[in-house]
Amino acid sequence: MLPRTSQTVTPTINRLLYQLTPEAQDRIFPHLRQVYMQLGDVIYEAGEELDYVYFPVDNIISLLYVMSDGGSAEIAVVGFEGVVGIAVFMGGESTPSRAVTQSAGWAYRLPARELKDEFNQHPGMRMIMLRYTQALITQMSQTAVCNRHHTIEQQLCRWLLLSLDRLPTNQLSMTQELIANMLGVRREGVTEAAGKLQKKGVIEYSRGHIAVLDREMLERLSCECYAEVKRETDRLQSYPEPL
Repeated sequence: MLPRTSQTVTPTINRLLYQLTPEAQDRIFPHLRQVYMQLGDVIYEAGEELDYVYFPVDNIISLLYVMSDGGSAEIAVVGFEGVVGIAVFMGGESTPSRAVTQSAGWAYRLPARELKDEFNQHPGMRMIMLRYTQALITQMSQTAVCNRHHTIEQQLCRWLLLSLDRLPTNQLSMTQELIANMLGVRREGVTEAAGKLQKKGVIEYSRGHIAVLDREMLERLSCECYAEVKRETDRLQSYPEPL
């Protein structure tokens, strides 16, 4: 699938921005700026004060916890269902995680002060952001459980499904090395797990490109962690599909 152009990208593709009332959109949208994020771009580093928040449209941003020895593991993924930079309105101003572009594409950038003003002054924005934050916390918690108790193949299935839910396509551009870094496992384990899925006809993998051929089977092979995250996200973000 070819990337969208700047002309075909609109703020309301992002589900949080879509939920805003027309009045709130009139206040917020003039301050939004389109940005294109390349694969691997670092949005912010751990400990940095956040000057902007980002609303993905057709890209995915990974939140990674980075260890002192340089090792890292993904704790959550954010796509067009959410926002990157919740520390801005939660009062922390910075976060111990790193945000990195996992799948290239467009997002909308908003100055942190604009979001804080809207959050503090208008209950509608506050409710939308807090409900999203609860869904994100659920994803983080379930990821920790999954990484501790489930096989690499199950983790890979969960990761693929979460990524697909946050993109307007069934295809991902991702190397096995990057997937291994996201899951915090050895590359050989990802290679073996991806090979099993390909033999079962669930995915097709070549040269850093993954196409999901049988989503139903992928969901059956995944552990209960994906279903739990999806169920809670749908409950907290129940609204019409984005335009």
